[in-house]
Amino acid sequence: MRARIESVGAASAELLRTLDLDQTHPLPEAPWFEQGASWSVRRVAIHMLAEISQHAGHADIIREAMDGRRTMG
Repeated sequence: MRARIESVGAASAELLRTLDLDQTHPLPEAPWFEQGASWSVRRVAIHMLAEISQHAGHADIIREAMDGRRTMG
């Protein structure tokens, strides 16, 4: 599992090094997006980082509740 995480991380880092971060793409029609909205590669990358961080935090809270160990503080 760790090798897979490292592989995906390396591939993601390579994409961010090589893509034009200002390139935009229209978002699909959905109630949670503005009509006709587009996001840049940069915005997608930041959104993904925020989502991963938030959900990793959720997993950490569950783990702390199960084993009683704290990772911060």
